[in-house]
Amino acid sequence: MSDASRPKWHRHELTYCANVHPGETFDEVRRVISYSVNGVRERRRIASMGTGLWLSQSVAAELREISRQGLEFIDLLNRCRLELFTLNGFPYGGFHSISLKERVYLPAWTEPARYDYTLDLAQLLAACLPEWQSEGTISTVPLGYRYGWTIEQTRKAADALCRLAAALERLHEVSGKRIRVCLEMEPDAALESTDEAIVFFQRDLPEAAQRARLKPELIREYLGVCLDVCHQAVMFEDVAASLARLRNAGIEIGKIQLSSALEVIDPSDPEVRQVLQGFAEPRYLHQVRSQLGDGRVIGARDLPIVLNDSAWATHAPWRIHFHVPLQISGFGNGALGTTRDQIGKVFDFLRNTSDSKPHLEIETYTWHVLPEELRPQTEDGLLTSLVQEIQWVEAEMNERELLHGSECDQEISM
Repeated sequence: MSDASRPKWHRHELTYCANVHPGETFDEVRRVISYSVNGVRERRRIASMGTGLWLSQSVAAELREISRQGLEFIDLLNRCRLELFTLNGFPYGGFHSISLKERVYLPAWTEPARYDYTLDLAQLLAACLPEWQSEGTISTVPLGYRYGWTIEQTRKAADALCRLAAALERLHEVSGKRIRVCLEMEPDAALESTDEAIVFFQRDLPEAAQRARLKPELIREYLGVCLDVCHQAVMFEDVAASLARLRNAGIEIGKIQLSSALEVIDPSDPEVRQVLQGFAEPRYLHQVRSQLGDGRVIGARDLPIVLNDSAWATHAPWRIHFHVPLQISGFGNGALGTTRDQIGKVFDFLRNTSDSKPHLEIETYTWHVLPEELRPQTEDGLLTSLVQEIQWVEAEMNERELLHGSECDQEISM
């Protein structure tokens, strides 16, 4: 592929997901913007930076109209030289609570509250979207939690998403801004694999559009997939191949979340299991998958389950849904590895795909629940670690000529 046709990103287009910071109230969001995200921008020495925020349902509802708070929100972004182009609409609220676990999937797309929350986010994003962005993206829960999920719930979720696509078309007509809502596959969600996502987009959504007498083109224009690299690596997918399959199926890839999972080559080693105990924390689900010799992938709902079962898949590698820092290749003196090589494969795919330029967002929301010796001890330390992740991504992209030259990004003196 010629250099002219290769997609390229500016440094200011690379960002991280701010769900690592609390965003339950508008006061917390103010601080996230003015101190945390702006602090990362300043440390990167760039004049402006795109940003991906997480806003709880209560904050999104508060900012629903361009009221005093809404205008203050937009003004704050402008003053901090931050350009909002993507939102994380997966967690509804309580993302930093003591024990979130499977509640992160609530409300599912079968519930009106999920539709209302997502539309609130879309309206806000349309009001903030910078001129240089052709569309804004919102990642969302992949329908709901897998356990107890039914075919009828899939049908109901598809109906809701088609109604949303129609609402996003109206928003586009009024605002001139296209907002795309992207389903984020995850282990143990109703959509956990690329196969399931393709079936949903090629069968369930078109059937729902037909029931609602909507143009099927709305699905491609306003819905899509957010591919989280950690999630699909845990599923033992070749992530570049998954991206190619989605693209060939005509499914828009609106956003790629750059993330890395834990990998265990020898789970029978007692020392390895001891190191893993530090990652078995109470806040988030850490689903486990193991690929057996015959290619089958088996799973467990959470890491503590397999650590308490000495016989669980001891002769095959494990991958664990724990987002680990991108700049770290292993833990425990090599006892644990990571799947960050899959990120390189994503960049190789993008380098050879001329008509695809998804939003790129680093998502390591787990800094505060890493084993104690790995956690940043101060807020300043966290911001430094976030900048190091972005720098690692920049280096990988530079190797593949995916970044514009530094002269194209205005730097600031400190």
